[in-house]
Amino acid sequence: MRLFLIILLCPCFLFGQILTTSNLPIVVINTNGQTIVDDPRIVCDMGIIDNGFGNINSINDPYNDYNGKISIEYRGSSSQSFPKKSYALETQDAIGNNNNVSLLGMPVENDWILYAPYSDKSLMRNFLTFDLGRKMGHYSPRTVYCELVVNGDYKGIYILMEKIKRDNDRVDIAKLDSDDLAGDSLTGGYIIKVDKFTGTGGWGDSWQSNYNTIGGNSLRIQYHYPESDDMLPQQKSYIESYIDSFEYVLSASFFTDTTIGYNKYIDVNSFIDLYIINELSRNVDGYRLSTYMYKDRDDNGGKLTMGPFWDYNLAYGNVNYCDGWETDDWQQDGGCADLDQSPFWFERLLDDTTYQNKLKCRWEYLRDRSFHQDSLFTFIDSMALYLNDAHQRNFQQWPILGNYVWPNYYVGNTYQDELTFLKTWISDRLIWIDGNILGNCYFHPVSVMNYNSTNQRTLIKITDILGREVNEKQNTTLFYIYSDGTVEKKIIME
Repeated sequence: MRLFLIILLCPCFLFGQILTTSNLPIVVINTNGQTIVDDPRIVCDMGIIDNGFGNINSINDPYNDYNGKISIEYRGSSSQSFPKKSYALETQDAIGNNNNVSLLGMPVENDWILYAPYSDKSLMRNFLTFDLGRKMGHYSPRTVYCELVVNGDYKGIYILMEKIKRDNDRVDIAKLDSDDLAGDSLTGGYIIKVDKFTGTGGWGDSWQSNYNTIGGNSLRIQYHYPESDDMLPQQKSYIESYIDSFEYVLSASFFTDTTIGYNKYIDVNSFIDLYIINELSRNVDGYRLSTYMYKDRDDNGGKLTMGPFWDYNLAYGNVNYCDGWETDDWQQDGGCADLDQSPFWFERLLDDTTYQNKLKCRWEYLRDRSFHQDSLFTFIDSMALYLNDAHQRNFQQWPILGNYVWPNYYVGNTYQDELTFLKTWISDRLIWIDGNILGNCYFHPVSVMNYNSTNQRTLIKITDILGREVNEKQNTTLFYIYSDGTVEKKIIME
């Protein structure tokens, strides 16, 4: 009788887990006796319980967000050594075809990732970075916290997120088909990357740049979309030649020329923003790994664009090599053999004073907004509150608080210790960058217009800090011209 009562009161023992209810969505995977491995994928069942934000989800609730088949495998490189694994999965229909669905409110697709924060004991370095990417005006993979159960075993806090993929709701570039072999259709879209070869076909899925890294090593650039096996020789030749032309111009004496220089080939603002996010976070993998870029067709801009941001778990001081814990100095400057693998692009761009000024202005613009310390800390605190109950279960399942996990620099005894370190590190990093970033970003008012008549209107076209044209109608507007040529308006309400 006693054993029977214990089972009723503690279903955690019955199910081998410590989860009964959660304010986070619950993802349940049943492999039907199979073992998940790195390769190949297995086909199994997945259900998601999500009763909506602010409502409690119970492990015994019906699957109301997704209930169907998936194919799944482990993902990641060094992180596969951790007991808490990340997964790549594909939603499928009953006969194995791709099943494009919306998961947890994200746009419909079939390729997804269940990311497992482990060595990042704040549980939010990637989550924070992708949120900043969206606030900066870019596409960043959408992310939703959840708790995961696999075959009845509780696995902790996970982040369900979008895989980087060409799609109207992800990397929104032209679809490159097998018959796109000439003219404008050949010029896009492409997604390429600088990364490890884990999970790819190896060197055959890449090409070697004609220009070395900042450490003098050879640089290999990988095809991501289309996959190498799906690309025809003309398509590979086009994107390789485009990158070669960009690198040739960037290394030339005329690289700053506004007509034939680097501006002809790249979306400068995207290069600046990648530099800023890598330097804010001092990401040791930045530039040299997980660095994605894409090129759309020429009739839709057609310049090489950096992004989306990816893989920032070894950032914000969470690493004990390559000085990654320091809040001073530039990540781009290297400092160890690992960082010598970075392309020379970002270092060379800083030789242009116009680029420096744009960088400075963009930094100051962001510092008044999403990069303001108050904004960053409010976001971290709000996520910590959201994870308050779940993080206790996570660290009960994975008792790593107070213990070193590769490659931690700081080891906090409590979850709050880890968050305090993260915020203190960010604060010190912001201060250092403020005092050391290159360029000049001065401004001065150039016109003040007052219209007191209610029937008088003026339509004014201005360019914002991202270079986009904006139409505004205001009674009183003060305009500032910055040293990079952009204009910002200050509205005076009457």
